[in-house]
Amino acid sequence: MLPLLLIMPIVQTLLLSFAANYEIKNLALTVVDHDLSPLSRQLTSKIAGSGYFKLQEFTFSGAEADASMERDEADMILEIPANFERDMVRQGQSSVSLTANAINAVKAGLGLGYAQNIVRDFAASQISAPTAGIQVVYSNWYNPRLDYKTFMVPGILGTIVSLLICFLTALNIVREREIGTIEQLNVTPVRKWQFILGKLLPFWLLSLVIVSIGLIVGKLAFNIPIVGDLKLIFAYTATYTPCMLGIGFLISNFSDTQQQAMFTAWFFMLIFMMMSGLFTPLDSMPVWAQWINTVNPLRYFVEFMRLVLLKGASFQDIQTNYFTILTYAVVANSLAVLTYKKRS
Repeated sequence: MLPLLLIMPIVQTLLLSFAANYEIKNLALTVVDHDLSPLSRQLTSKIAGSGYFKLQEFTFSGAEADASMERDEADMILEIPANFERDMVRQGQSSVSLTANAINAVKAGLGLGYAQNIVRDFAASQISAPTAGIQVVYSNWYNPRLDYKTFMVPGILGTIVSLLICFLTALNIVREREIGTIEQLNVTPVRKWQFILGKLLPFWLLSLVIVSIGLIVGKLAFNIPIVGDLKLIFAYTATYTPCMLGIGFLISNFSDTQQQAMFTAWFFMLIFMMMSGLFTPLDSMPVWAQWINTVNPLRYFVEFMRLVLLKGASFQDIQTNYFTILTYAVVANSLAVLTYKKRS
């Protein structure tokens, strides 16, 4: 098992980083309108009403819009300059600025394509001269080359850690129950929490090894930018892993065979993985699914890895995420201790 556990992160990172394709909707749009003219409001309404964008914020300050994107609250910024309407009327042309959050290269690329087509259609409807139009100037932040692997690798790394740790924990206890050695442990004076801690500690240490391997592979094979603090990544992983350990132990408490534990763990992990934001944006999910997703631990880990590795987020930026995971870990392991029964 040990060679397999060390090889799996390498193979899965290399293979899964090339996967996925999806349609982008509900891009969060922040508008900075320096013109405040009827024409600028028409352009804003046309983009917001296209179905691809939702107007997240309307501001008069470019700095506020930039801060909104840094907080990951805006996917795209539309900045309309002063004298926009005057230039369109007098000169037959003007310009607007589009800034995309390019951590997700596909999301940024499609969003910019949508916006440019909308602006182009708007210009054509306003100006009759064949050479007239609006010149769009845009920039991609955090992932300038729109490399999709830069977006995928951090999320895949979080998924691999979760899958391995949850499965191994769920199968470990059940296997001892099947071969009968669990009964020998149950008649010892070892307390429940001591027994569980002894079982979970090796897998906790293994998760740190898996993260290290994944980061090395991501850097060497894909040149993934590691902008954030590595100490923060390992500290968060050390807090996150007990979540999956607790879930795996809970599954083992209610399973009589390894087959039961495996299928139960796969049932939950498949849901966690598909709803984690690894392949599809969380904002594109239905509202009811987003509410359910608040109890998905993998969603928080994927979000964390991308924010820290690609944007260089500090602890202050991810503290809500961190304390949510910490609470999750306490609850999951408390339930694991309470539901474990020592049989004599």
